[in-house]
Amino acid sequence: MNDTDKRFMALALSLGRRGQGTCWPNPAVGCVIVQGGRIVGRGWTQPGGRPHGETEALAQAGEAARGATAYVSLEPCAHHGETPPCAEALVSAGVARVVCAVEDSDPRVAGQGFALLREAGIEVTTGVLRDQAARDHAGFFLKTEQGRPLVTLKLASSFDGRIATATGQSKWITGPEARRVVHAMRARHDAVIVGAGTARADDPSLTVRDLGVEHQPVRVVVSRHLDLPLMGQLARTANDVPVWLCHGPGADAERMRAWEGLGARLISCAVHGVQLDAADLLQQLGLAGLTRVFCEGGSALAASLLAEDLVDELIGFSAGIAIGAEGLPAVGALGLDRLEDAPRFELVETRPVGADILHRWTRALR
Repeated sequence: MNDTDKRFMALALSLGRRGQGTCWPNPAVGCVIVQGGRIVGRGWTQPGGRPHGETEALAQAGEAARGATAYVSLEPCAHHGETPPCAEALVSAGVARVVCAVEDSDPRVAGQGFALLREAGIEVTTGVLRDQAARDHAGFFLKTEQGRPLVTLKLASSFDGRIATATGQSKWITGPEARRVVHAMRARHDAVIVGAGTARADDPSLTVRDLGVEHQPVRVVVSRHLDLPLMGQLARTANDVPVWLCHGPGADAERMRAWEGLGARLISCAVHGVQLDAADLLQQLGLAGLTRVFCEGGSALAASLLAEDLVDELIGFSAGIAIGAEGLPAVGALGLDRLEDAPRFELVETRPVGADILHRWTRALR
């Protein structure tokens, strides 16, 4: 691994991130094709998952790809789906070398893409910026290996960890700059998910706004009984931006028909205690193709995900305001007796955003 390989792989990874939130259930892959030290082709996975990043880059490079080096953020696919394998496309284009960040854990690929390239006489280098690639593709890997999407839990709270006053007032604890950053984060996820209490109290739209983004994430509401307003923003716009409702097996049949009539997709999940089982909820979302979900609360949903060790990334926005013990806590009861049982995360970023502080925490994903 040399500095040149790292530099071009960093570009491939940055290109791949452009596809995050738009190409599920496929991975967001970036590709750069370099001939004689000059970039002749760039590409990333397109909305809906096709064309793939390699195909886009090869089309841009044309004949200049012959004898070139291709930098790819994930092992090129080796199976026939709706499109031919990208490994075969690289062979046909005549590239001399492929540099890849990380192996694909999908059993349909899992080293077979590399084998196909080597059999064709192409030099293959792997592991360049592996750790960064593993994080970028963590949602795809989790869906492939565990059947669930990556979960980012976002909490915007007062300095003392409250998300609303005792009367339920919550707009706005954090400032406009923080809310703009949240919209950008929504855009990089396949879905935004909230609990029924948040949907009832805030009547949110859960869309990406004021960023010039064309696509919208799926809007998921977790509601065991489907006791949600049929005249709220989500109901009025269900035919415009997808709304998925995760409910329990005993949900009211009449409400189910009403929501289906509005255009919502209903997903039945198992129940654990008095609420939906968090693990089964994520399994169902994985089956539906989601690889990255952005959870915006409320406190009960946040607690259920944390209690089941299902949060992969924690993002906090802390405001310089104190609400007090009577306010609604950002995270509901976890039932912890011992501090060592509390879920822990590693701090990876902290920075000011307007008048607020952003802090991002993560755990080892692979």
